[in-house]
Amino acid sequence: MLRALLLENIHPDAVQILRDAQIDVEVRSGALDEDELIEALADVQILGIRSKTQVTRRVLESTPGLLAVGTFSIGTNQIDLDAAASHGVAVFNAPFSNTRSVVELAVSEIIALTRRLTVRDKALHDGTWDKTAEGSHEVRGRTLGIIGYGNIGSQLSVLAENLGMNVVFFDTAEKLALGNARRVETLDELLGLADVVTIHVDGRKGNAGLFGDDLFARMKPGAIFLNLSRGFVVDVDALREHILSGHLGGAAVDVFPTEPKKRGDHFESPLRGLANVILTPHVGGSTEEAQQSIGHFVAKKLRDYLFTGSTTLSVNLPNLQLEHTGVGRIALLHRNVPGVLAAVNQVFADHGANIEAQMLATRGELGYVVTDISDVTHRGASSKLMEMDTTVRLRIRDAFDRPEFPPGPAAG
Repeated sequence: MLRALLLENIHPDAVQILRDAQIDVEVRSGALDEDELIEALADVQILGIRSKTQVTRRVLESTPGLLAVGTFSIGTNQIDLDAAASHGVAVFNAPFSNTRSVVELAVSEIIALTRRLTVRDKALHDGTWDKTAEGSHEVRGRTLGIIGYGNIGSQLSVLAENLGMNVVFFDTAEKLALGNARRVETLDELLGLADVVTIHVDGRKGNAGLFGDDLFARMKPGAIFLNLSRGFVVDVDALREHILSGHLGGAAVDVFPTEPKKRGDHFESPLRGLANVILTPHVGGSTEEAQQSIGHFVAKKLRDYLFTGSTTLSVNLPNLQLEHTGVGRIALLHRNVPGVLAAVNQVFADHGANIEAQMLATRGELGYVVTDISDVTHRGASSKLMEMDTTVRLRIRDAFDRPEFPPGPAAG
């Protein structure tokens, strides 16, 4: 029986989807460190994580039976994607499922900080009736500057405009502006215009340290700052200084450079205790609706990859959308060099196998060829394909939809 390990409180619906596919599922609530993960993955083919567990090159090299990793979140920077690809391990994420939840949190924080609700709330909890309009503003007519205009940034743009805000955005890629949002050419231009600055960039290494003291200094006096993207993109010590100096009017931070491994652990940050600063424990996508949607999306991608070979929306392998055909199937992940397809088909021809269907996709250094063929496992062709020096991983499925996995990658 295939085995899956799901960590970090993944939604129960994901567990059920995999179990309904006759996969043995083990569930653990917290994250695992590198050594713990290697030990836990012995005889496991599927790993499910969220944001804390790090799937390093060493983990992948130490677990040759691992076939797929599902990150039940948007980000994939916790996984060494190049190492996963070179070892034939497919990685799937949920690029859209929690978009609305993150956007709603951002909108609520923009309103709360602009009205200084955190300050008023604390005063009342401390027993002080502080009824004043000082420092409190409407969001209508104010300018929101969005850094990163992807799925989240663009949807936030629409909702903010519906609240009466003016929207400008900066993105290194060409993006279609929605509604009346306006693209600016430089970060400096955005920072000079925005009353609220919010970051929604991805986890690529080039974004590390993106927002530091120099950019905070260029923000408008009294402006609000939000980071609901990645902890490592912001210098939190610099943010603290600009809050304490009064240059910034407030901030909301949901992600941090270092985060505790599990619920209940101690949290430390230089941003603790600051006035009009909202700190949340990486819960941007943590609504019941989002987690259920993510659970369904990623679990189905993992299931389909195992039983059909479909790699649609895989973040590190060539993408092929595949369905059940009722015949045997060989899925070959290989190094993308000239002549591989011809060599594969020559093996089939040498063994008298009749190809019923074949699909090929490439992505960077990898190619993925999937061949539907009757009784291929009994003709000896599969062993010849395993011996090819270009083979990274070979997977076989018979006509009864039973997957077979030759032991580990043949190369790479």
